[in-house]
Amino acid sequence: MASAGAFLAVLSAHAQGSTCDLSHYKSVPGLSASVAENTLIVTWDGEANNELRLGLTIKDGTPTIRDLAIRLKGAQWVTLASNLMPEFHVVTGFRRLPLEQIRPLMSAGIPLTPEIVEQNKWEAFWDAPLRIPGSAEGPGSSSVLGWMPPASSVGGLPGLPRTPDEINRASAVFEAQNCDVITNGERVEISFPGVKLGVFSGKLQYTVYKGTNLIRQEVIAKTEEPSVAYKYDAGLDGLEIGAGSRIVWHDIANNWQDHGFDGPANKQESVVRAGNRLMATEVNGGSIATFPPPHTFFWARELAFNLGYNWYRKDSASRFSFGIREPESEADPAIAGRGPGDWRECFSLKSARPGTWQRMPVYFYVSNGSAQATIRSALSYTREDHYKPLPGYLVMVAHFHPLLAQQLQAFGSGLATTLPDVEVLKAAGVNIYAPADGGNLHSSEGMSARDGALRHVKNLDVYYEIARLHSDKDFWILPAEEITVSDLAQQLGGHTDVLVSHPVLWGQSREAGQPLVENDPKYGKVYHIGSPADLMEMARREDLLIYEPHPRSKASAGYPDAIKDTAYFRDENYGGFGFRWGMGLDGSEQRLCEYRCLPVLDETNNWIADLPTPPKYLEAISELHGMGPGDDVYANNPVSYVKVAEPPGIDNWRPVIDAMKRGDHFVTSGEVLIPSNAVEGTGNKRTIVADVEWTFPLEFVEVVWGDGQRTDRQIISATDLPAFGRHHFQIPFDAAGKKWVRFAVWDSAGDGALVQPVKLWRAPTITTPAMR
Repeated sequence: MASAGAFLAVLSAHAQGSTCDLSHYKSVPGLSASVAENTLIVTWDGEANNELRLGLTIKDGTPTIRDLAIRLKGAQWVTLASNLMPEFHVVTGFRRLPLEQIRPLMSAGIPLTPEIVEQNKWEAFWDAPLRIPGSAEGPGSSSVLGWMPPASSVGGLPGLPRTPDEINRASAVFEAQNCDVITNGERVEISFPGVKLGVFSGKLQYTVYKGTNLIRQEVIAKTEEPSVAYKYDAGLDGLEIGAGSRIVWHDIANNWQDHGFDGPANKQESVVRAGNRLMATEVNGGSIATFPPPHTFFWARELAFNLGYNWYRKDSASRFSFGIREPESEADPAIAGRGPGDWRECFSLKSARPGTWQRMPVYFYVSNGSAQATIRSALSYTREDHYKPLPGYLVMVAHFHPLLAQQLQAFGSGLATTLPDVEVLKAAGVNIYAPADGGNLHSSEGMSARDGALRHVKNLDVYYEIARLHSDKDFWILPAEEITVSDLAQQLGGHTDVLVSHPVLWGQSREAGQPLVENDPKYGKVYHIGSPADLMEMARREDLLIYEPHPRSKASAGYPDAIKDTAYFRDENYGGFGFRWGMGLDGSEQRLCEYRCLPVLDETNNWIADLPTPPKYLEAISELHGMGPGDDVYANNPVSYVKVAEPPGIDNWRPVIDAMKRGDHFVTSGEVLIPSNAVEGTGNKRTIVADVEWTFPLEFVEVVWGDGQRTDRQIISATDLPAFGRHHFQIPFDAAGKKWVRFAVWDSAGDGALVQPVKLWRAPTITTPAMR
């Protein structure tokens, strides 16, 4: 075994004189690195009394897995594969600022300077850099979402049509001459500089984690190009075809599938629509599964069709390859009957801000069992794509666009017909489903304001009846609404969501002299809402929660910044913002929605730090337009765990709304849970306490605070904690000069959970089970 001070140990005897820097390596019990026969050998304790071994060398500049082996402790090593080479491909396009974001910026009076465009273009939603030439049609609309006129520019960006020369494809070229070995807590990271991947340049890195059977292979690279959007594919090349070799997966219809290699070689990858994004191959004496990171692999879409995220390829009579892939286009929703709209314009890819280190990982899970058993074991890292029940909490999802009434009318069998959306969410462990249909159930376009408001009321009445019919003792539909296109929406700025605590009927207009509330002979109490002040008055009277679903993106670009000084934004019933990753997802982010959602949360709480109102909070949201069996809902949606003292009722969602107003909820991707947390103590000496449980090995926990002007944080490395762990954190916190504080946890796959901010000066002692 190499010692901790070993330096420039010989890794390979090839002509380039490859060396390996072990100066940052430290031996850990159950995790070791050594050099033998020109190969770096890493050995580590895995799961279920397994021990794993990874041998790495360099062949003609390419980092190569000389051998991959597994054994039960004390038994003989079984070599599963040898002479494997990493495979990476990238496709890049040009990032534009869509018209959907240009319009709200202009409405807010924000000049479209190059600086403003640069700031906003990375959060593009309606952008499709790989679609040539691009469409002037937006989904469900005749507007030109995602389009700018030909031969024009905004802030220096070109308009459409796109041209083929904007798109570039490349495969990784390796020119490694050395490697670096680093011990990072309970893991070892081995990196090989000298990778070229199209416009990107950087390094290849392997990471192994003590206590797991995981291997993470990734390119970490950056570009200096100014407007890069990209996608990548990754895998392993050189697996041996032996007797019984096969690829195995669980399909989206919940059936086991497999493919042998009896046919001819194929030059192109075979795309697999594997359930749970996971596929395995059976090799000599065991199996290897491959899968992408559960959430950071995906940019935001409005559909959750499984587009095929795995691939395999028979390269020759004796060798094959397999891995993961990001598709290049949206499937046609008309095939599944889920129109209307050309959703192909919503395929934004990832954003690569110049100079940022983009991570492009693929995971491999190694096992001595069958492919089916290996897949089941690997699925435990995402809790089998299921949100784990926590006592005292309800799992909530919000801001879907399923068009429930239209679906049920299309079925032609009544409002109580079973909905595929409900079935999918129940199967995932969701308790509260808050779609954002509302008054958009039936269009009132072209009607007078009074007739449109009446149609709105009729729609809501149907909406509430659908919610009653599809709710039960463990699952509730909470009928929410998104205010988007009315005069009221223009006054509010951006898009605004309304969550109700009980059925409330209202229309989005109020004529001169018309009272705020009237008693309709058919519907009873009806509100007429013609201004933000009317909306907040209704919220106060009826216990409603108002929030901005997608801040600084889509039709809310420039918001909430443009309304931060308004009375309605500062109202205690304006609860905060939606949290969803994927709009302009950047591979350099260490936290989900790090560049957009989290700064909005922290900056707004600095804005209102001295107001006698609660903090602003985050709520997990989606943007999906209808779901069905096989859709990859788990990968595309965060959830809120809402702490309630009592369950809601069929027409009473007050326990959920009131808990959210108090901040008694945390947001999570699903892998990390925070069952209890608090800020304890008085005065300046406080303690952040939290019980946390997780699946993937953790990366770090953090305490984030603001003083009313700026945000700061304390980051605590958690790489010494094992996978599938639990820990009670107690973090001393000096509250002097600080106005608010929050706690968050992030794992090594980019997943995480965060609790809501606490205003320190409003509550000198907080010892409740959830951060208030």
